[in-house]
Amino acid sequence: MSEIKKKQTSAANLLLGAGLNLFEASSLGHPLEVTKVQMAANRTQSMQQVLKSILSRGGIFGFYQGLIPWAWIEASTKGAVLLFTSAELEYWGRCAGFSSTVAGALAGMGGGIAQAYATMGLCTCMKTAEVTRAKQAASGVNVPSTFRVFTDLYKEKGIRGVNRGVNAVALRQMTNWGSRFALSRFFERPIRYLSGSRDSDPLTSGQRLFASIAGGALSCWNQPIEVARVEMQSLSNGPQNTSRGIISTVSSIYKNNGIKGLYRGVIPRMGLGAYQTVVMVFLADSIRSFFNQE
Repeated sequence: MSEIKKKQTSAANLLLGAGLNLFEASSLGHPLEVTKVQMAANRTQSMQQVLKSILSRGGIFGFYQGLIPWAWIEASTKGAVLLFTSAELEYWGRCAGFSSTVAGALAGMGGGIAQAYATMGLCTCMKTAEVTRAKQAASGVNVPSTFRVFTDLYKEKGIRGVNRGVNAVALRQMTNWGSRFALSRFFERPIRYLSGSRDSDPLTSGQRLFASIAGGALSCWNQPIEVARVEMQSLSNGPQNTSRGIISTVSSIYKNNGIKGLYRGVIPRMGLGAYQTVVMVFLADSIRSFFNQE
């Protein structure tokens, strides 16, 4: 009976993860993603210039550039992979005797790696091409569509070409979700202590929400990896630019733009990290708790 129940929970996590990530991307998530990518790809622009550039691409719809189909494909698949993998790893981590913080870190790291190599390499490459192609169009260059970019890359380089930067994506996602899950679980203990609750007492919705926001925002310490990922996948660098690795890309950005260049876009990413963690940790926990009680 317990095995049947566990299989049902696993299937539910796949559906829940896909639905929640589609909601996250279609609401506030994608505008923050576009802003972050614009800032990382154009490291000399001020925030005012960044927003003006995005709005010039169709007004408010400029913030949703690349949402359909790439972000929807990415969200529906990576959400399912993340929630399924992380739930399984966290369950087995707790069964092995790890603390909630360590189990959460292992769950987030495993889920992040799985979603990166499953679909995110392709989708982030195409989303970044969609956003950064405007930089070439503004200079009068005839810019191909992202579908044309995809077919050209696939014909020339195969699956490796359309997944350029995937190792940077995997490293980012591993550290992203490892930090988000671990920090969210970690903050639950001091919250209990400050409220005078015992470790066995369940947290209130407000307390869990605060833990998710704090965990998501503070997980953006790895912004240099994200800036390197954008640089590696940027259309302005040419579709043949697949040979540069993470370390050489980070070194080049540091040489040209200093430490500030490596942290371009960190403010919108902190907002994105907090929002994603609220949706994928707080909301997911709340929904699962509701149905478990039912």
